Amino acid sequence: MYVLDANVFISAHRGYYDFDLAPSFWKSLITHAGKNNICSIDKIQDEIISPNSQNADKLHIWTAENFKNYFERTDSQDVIESYAEIQQWAYSNPQFTDSAKEEFARNADAWLIAYAKSKNYKLVTHEANNPEMRKRILIPVVCREFNVEYVNTFEMLRTLQVSF
Repeated sequence: MYVLDANVFISAHRGYYDFDLAPSFWKSLITHAGKNNICSIDKIQDEIISPNSQNADKLHIWTAENFKNYFERTDSQDVIESYAEIQQWAYSNPQFTDSAKEEFARNADAWLIAYAKSKNYKLVTHEANNPEMRKRILIPVVCREFNVEYVNTFEMLRTLQVSF
């Protein structure tokens, strides 16, 4: 099972797989979600579909209409325990700036990693591994620390044998 970061949806929508250019990409997400090959989490849904959004874009609308059933809840005990462990590691790590730690505590990244860790899923993100980064806590850095496998969208698509 693959669990998708917000940037998988956002990068595709804003660039290489926009809805009018590659509708088969979006259909493949739904197909594979229906086969329990991919999902995302409620915190990512919150990043994509803001309840206060006055200007819903195509991604917001598509997600609300087509992918809403594939955002998994993060309130199970195993996920919460993994999240606490990840936040403790981040908070106590002197490598990261205080602002990086604050951002990491606010955004969905730690929840996404905790979910993938607790369920033993592969995380899909476009973030690159940069272990020297101080100003941001990057998903691949945390994944490596906690032995969570991660790939990018293209690696996931190849593994799932998706072609357009």
